[in-house]
Amino acid sequence: MTYEMLGQAGLDYFPCSYEGSRLRFRGPRKHLRQEYVACLGGTETYGRFLETPFPALIEDKTGFETLNLGVVNAGPEVYLSEPGIIDLANRAEAIVLEVTGAQNCSNRFYTVHPRRNDRFVHASDLMTTIFRDADFTEFHFTGHLLAELKQKAPDRFPMLVDELQSAWLARMQTLLAKFTKPVTLLWLAENAPDDEMEATGRPHFITGGMIEKLRATTSNYVEVIHEPGPLRTEGMVFNPLEALAAGELMGIDAHHHAARALIDPLSKHMPVP
Repeated sequence: MTYEMLGQAGLDYFPCSYEGSRLRFRGPRKHLRQEYVACLGGTETYGRFLETPFPALIEDKTGFETLNLGVVNAGPEVYLSEPGIIDLANRAEAIVLEVTGAQNCSNRFYTVHPRRNDRFVHASDLMTTIFRDADFTEFHFTGHLLAELKQKAPDRFPMLVDELQSAWLARMQTLLAKFTKPVTLLWLAENAPDDEMEATGRPHFITGGMIEKLRATTSNYVEVIHEPGPLRTEGMVFNPLEALAAGELMGIDAHHHAARALIDPLSKHMPVP
């Protein structure tokens, strides 16, 4: 058996909040009485279905207090709308920023919810004009929206992808400019970033060229490529209704790999525990 069946409850993430933010993060809440590392990102950073995601593993392996500021399905927008979290990250000694997909980012075609970035809010006039045969009242999540448009309008879909990539890159550059502490950019995926749109897999629509543009403004870049294989959910904790979602994530081995890869660049900025 590759998972624990916990009925409807699943894993307890001990959700908590920090002053100056409306977001709920994975707990237990840290009191931050000493120097710390701040980890920002999406579902992998949050560590959905995992008891010890890579931020917790970094703390276990090094003794550096590590603050998990990951948000499930987050894009850069979630942090740009929360200046309190930017301030919290800037009080850290070092920052890890996970590369997330471009689909959960407001752009000229559609708007996402500022805190729940996977929620589709509304289509722009440009969107309804170009994709005039789509009924946008049917969509509530960006993933469903993009999957349908790719299938129904393959001739027009590349225009949307180009816009997503431009918007994501601009938001990431804006976000990085707000950080005053050393940032390590983390790529955690099954494949290396590629310049072909369809070759990248997750994070969606992120190319090697986009990553290169960001690397110039970060202190370090860590690329963790891990193929989970048939036992990818081994060690995860989820209930039967969450099995499909769990099967799309990286798994505990990938998180151990990420923690090991991050220790050296982070150690350069942290005092000896």
